Amino acid sequence: MAASQYLTPTSSGPSFEDTQDFTDADRGFIGSLKPCIIRNARGKTIWDNDVYDFVYQQKCPPTVNAGLWRQAQLLSKQGLYQISQTIYQIRGFDISHVTFVEGRSGVVIVDPLISCECASAALKFYENHRGSRPVRGVVYTHSHIDHYGGAAGLFPGLENDAVPEGVAVVAPEGFMEEALSENVIAGPIMRHRAAHMYGSRLERSPCGQVGVGLGMASSTGRTSLIPPTAIIKQTGERLTIDGVTMVFQMVPNTEAPSEFNIYFPDDKALLIPECAGHALHNITTLRGALVRDAKAWARYLDESLVLFCEIETTDVLFGSHSWPTWGSNNIRRYLGEQRDLYAYLHDQTIRQMNRGLNGTEIAETFVLPPNLRRRWHTQGFYGSINHNVKGIYQRYMTWFDGRAENLWRWPPKEEGSRYVTCMGGPQETLRKASQFQADGDLRFAATLLGNLVAAREEYPQNVRSQSREMLAQVFESLGFGCENTLWRNFYLTQSKELRHGDHQRSQFSPLQASFPPQMSVEQWFEGLSVSIDGAKAGEEGQTMQIGVDVVDKKESWVLILSNGALTYRNVTGTSPLTQVPGHDLVLEIEMSKLREILTGKGDPNRLQIFTGDIVCLERLLSLAGLGKIVRSARI
Repeated sequence: MAASQYLTPTSSGPSFEDTQDFTDADRGFIGSLKPCIIRNARGKTIWDNDVYDFVYQQKCPPTVNAGLWRQAQLLSKQGLYQISQTIYQIRGFDISHVTFVEGRSGVVIVDPLISCECASAALKFYENHRGSRPVRGVVYTHSHIDHYGGAAGLFPGLENDAVPEGVAVVAPEGFMEEALSENVIAGPIMRHRAAHMYGSRLERSPCGQVGVGLGMASSTGRTSLIPPTAIIKQTGERLTIDGVTMVFQMVPNTEAPSEFNIYFPDDKALLIPECAGHALHNITTLRGALVRDAKAWARYLDESLVLFCEIETTDVLFGSHSWPTWGSNNIRRYLGEQRDLYAYLHDQTIRQMNRGLNGTEIAETFVLPPNLRRRWHTQGFYGSINHNVKGIYQRYMTWFDGRAENLWRWPPKEEGSRYVTCMGGPQETLRKASQFQADGDLRFAATLLGNLVAAREEYPQNVRSQSREMLAQVFESLGFGCENTLWRNFYLTQSKELRHGDHQRSQFSPLQASFPPQMSVEQWFEGLSVSIDGAKAGEEGQTMQIGVDVVDKKESWVLILSNGALTYRNVTGTSPLTQVPGHDLVLEIEMSKLREILTGKGDPNRLQIFTGDIVCLERLLSLAGLGKIVRSARI
């Protein structure tokens, strides 16, 4: 059985003779950047779209799913496109698109990509074709970095991500909190998972990374976060900047916790950045995040239909990742099918869940209705039906599948050892895995070999090498057959790691190392608390209470370490910390110095204003893996 059959349970899919997507993707084309390679100030390449030229230079090879190859051809198109009378879009300069809406005297820019260098290059390319126009407004549609990170690149010489004078920066309610908080708790492991999900360490080739399903890759330049000056809170709010009128639809807790859609009434154009796209999106994401609400997702798409296809008229619908759809009838059908896609995923998962099936069982046989199966825009190039169904199950029923034998399973190494013993030893496990591989049951071959690799320390070197190579081959075959880009990238990345070693796992940076400077005091302490080695602190009986006055923020906090847990409370406005008994140490510190200390870059010895034992701070930092040697204590 071909590997791809495991991910496409029915063959009644869309027709390759349907070329409407290619027509729509080319419509409005003005010009492309040649070469489409963007470098930073030091000359390092941070974006290269030309590396994907191979998808047009040859027919689909056996190492890539045919539907995925088609998707890569569509998504690798780059350049400036005209969407409507005043709306232009640059595609292929990053994983996302940046939109330019021309006003009376300037331009409003929507979703300025990930990297400042890419946003700057996009603005320059737009100006080369449309003339120089002052930026009057910047709009962030939601709280993911590929929609705001490049904003500072639109303003040469901007320092410290300050708001440029005379520029309105618009975002949905909760934007700053969500933009800053996503990586507070699980930043290191989410970045590691994201590298697998996006295939960051894979060669761009028919045997490697061929995109990520809704774009080709993420740029790797400098990021920024210019804070918004205008917050949109309610559906129906209108805002006009430089003659550009926008009507907003709030869609929180769909693809992002803080998100809106935008209707441009003068052009009868609707921007839905994420909730409707030309591929199934993620209800749960392999990089890690809270499971999204598929039911709310469908409700908001239905609301979009009513607001912008019945009450208003929409002539063109466009997004921040794929290509537009033109024509009111086409848009109505497309939005209705996208709505039904997420509603069906949710409701039928719940229906089968309530009949006693677990997430794995539901996902194994889940099939969309015939009409949805035949649409290219419902295919699982980014989100898969399989992992989305499991995510919906998890949202309601947690990780537990209801089977008691799964309550207390052995960890992988210990279970692997027992598995191999039951198989008759390592050589017999290899033989049986090879047979399953030959029979086309790559899934169970991966299970057998995964258990053998997990228990590898117990077996001779030749067995370990052979098991790793066989598992790498199985992962490679599974990856080549995948319709879903994220599964493909995971399989091929881990195949590469099995052969060449996982050099990234031992290089996790401290959680706080990636925090942007705009993080609140509370978020910095939240990051510190989940970095504490609680077992060590608890075993050693370490306790301490540290007061922190952040003078330029006019905030006072108390950190309490006890029973291996670090808790923190905001005591701003109460008695001065130096007058409150029980503190082992009280610091007076500016936010910039606190950031240095909590990223391991600052030296506690250099702190000037404190009362108590500075060694307490060193002990706390040491427990978080951030310690420096303190030469002396000072009272």
